[in-house]
Amino acid sequence: MTLTLSTLATGLTTNLTILDWLIMLVYFAFVLGTGFVLKRYMRTSTDFFLAGRRLPAWVCGLAFISANLGAQEVIGMGASGAKYGIVTSQFYWIGAIPAMVFVGLFMMPFYYGSKARSVPEYLKLRYDEKTRAWNAGSFAVMTVFSSGISMYAMAILIQSLHVFDGLFLHFGLPLGWIFHFSIFLSAIVVLGYISLGGLTSAIYNEVLQFFLIVAGFLPLVWIGLKNVGGWHGIQRTLGPAYTHSWRGLAHANTNPLGTEWYALVFGLGFVLSFGYWCTDFLVIQSAMAAESHLAARRVPLIAAIPKMFFPFLVILPGLIAISIPTVSQHFTAQAQTAAASTRGGPSSAAVVSIPEGRGLIPVELDPISGRVLRDNKGQPLLNYDLAIPNMLLHFFPTGILGLGLTALLASFMSGMAGNVTAFNTVWTYDLYQSYIHKGASDEHYLWMGRMATIGGIILSIAAAYFVSSFNNIMDALQLVFSFVNAPLLATFLLGMFWKRTTGHGAFWGLMTGTFAAAVHTGLTLPADAPGVGIHGGWIAVLHVYPSTMAQNFWTAIWAFSVCSVLTIGLSLLTEPRKEEELVGLVYSLTPKPAEGHLLWYQKPVTLAIAVLAMLVVLNLVFL
Repeated sequence: MTLTLSTLATGLTTNLTILDWLIMLVYFAFVLGTGFVLKRYMRTSTDFFLAGRRLPAWVCGLAFISANLGAQEVIGMGASGAKYGIVTSQFYWIGAIPAMVFVGLFMMPFYYGSKARSVPEYLKLRYDEKTRAWNAGSFAVMTVFSSGISMYAMAILIQSLHVFDGLFLHFGLPLGWIFHFSIFLSAIVVLGYISLGGLTSAIYNEVLQFFLIVAGFLPLVWIGLKNVGGWHGIQRTLGPAYTHSWRGLAHANTNPLGTEWYALVFGLGFVLSFGYWCTDFLVIQSAMAAESHLAARRVPLIAAIPKMFFPFLVILPGLIAISIPTVSQHFTAQAQTAAASTRGGPSSAAVVSIPEGRGLIPVELDPISGRVLRDNKGQPLLNYDLAIPNMLLHFFPTGILGLGLTALLASFMSGMAGNVTAFNTVWTYDLYQSYIHKGASDEHYLWMGRMATIGGIILSIAAAYFVSSFNNIMDALQLVFSFVNAPLLATFLLGMFWKRTTGHGAFWGLMTGTFAAAVHTGLTLPADAPGVGIHGGWIAVLHVYPSTMAQNFWTAIWAFSVCSVLTIGLSLLTEPRKEEELVGLVYSLTPKPAEGHLLWYQKPVTLAIAVLAMLVVLNLVFL
């Protein structure tokens, strides 16, 4: 007997009305319509890949954070909130804001001023071709995985909402196919508007997505807090380990993250956060589309203001979801013969009892077979990724439910689109133009960008199936970042602030740092892993971390440290470039931007000080 897997996924029913469907259909019509409208303006490769560098700072600022506000942000942060508690807010407060301030003040002058079209191209200007090639290849892999995560999360959401159950039963199709159908449906929509409108289409849809997230999630948090007795009710239910952002971090076994405070500060607050916000072309691309040098510097600073308040929209629902009384998980599973009933034939049903979850968090099931997944101790795993979807289903009435679901769909779409636009740019400029087909016309590269969009979508589909073994997509994403962004941060910082750094040192350091991340993961395993495999331990299990996130932090620390040491050592043994070749690429050799004509409140440093002051206040409130 084949079970209704979407019912098993949540235990909650979805009653979508015409109003809910209409809201979602209007959104899809808008994103595709944006692509068709912008297609006429995509005349050159610069228009397609960099939006012609003519967008205002506030638009790029919202796109800057919205490019990161995909499935990994909305679903992943909600999942991490339920799994780890309010300490997850440090992914924003120490894991984003300081790095965003740094990139606005120090790094955007290099990116924008050098006229580099991508982060790998900057590495070519600062170092050499081989360093650029390694980064371009590893970044392309990372964007594919990130896009795949968004696809996977969207498919799980659609499956959990039973959106297509009736359609599949009517045609006698296995309900397990809904997962596959949802992945391909999302791929087609994103392919449509990105291949038509390029980065401009992605940016304007990311701005729309930002406002949808705010409009859809503010009422969710308000209603949820009322039902659990407010913040004090959450504190009574979950205890201090879940409700204090710093308390309990002295030892790995006293906090949900399972890592010490110094690993959190150095691994997340420096290596992973600076590695992502300062070197990841996915977000840098939005700032590079700004209309001027000054606007490009303001983009990350403008984005940092709403960014620091997003824990209240995307993390708090996770704590609410795990705080409420546990929803019963005894389900009525319809057999496949239910399809016959739609044509007048008999149907059958069976009551299936599966292990209890916690609050609105159900146990995790394989999306295809429906089997309960368990850890290496035989305990059922909880599917934290369903925290946000189940909150929407549990609390939202008709109309508002459609708005909330549309906000979720928008986050998935923008996450996929942002990664695909970054992939097609890096592929076209840094791989295809540089090594495969040099000297072609601009029209040819514009055509290749659209073809790369198709290729990126296909690879993302494959990645979506790969990440399905993680019960928290933020864990999967941080693992990818620790391999790619952590060693890259060392390469960038040494190159920008130490003129002695050489191309040979950068290349071998970057490659060895990535290898060190792989070795560390292969020799360690998180305690919550189902077993040896993609979670680690494929070489040997020399150490077991309390959590997957703790393993990710230490993987990033090892990758950064190995890359730094090797880059410094090899740079001292090899010949550096002449100083005149490094003007505009190294901080000490680059003229500082002229700001004498600006009033004090217009200067980027003033905005940066205000952002950091607000950050300190938030940390004190939740200390």
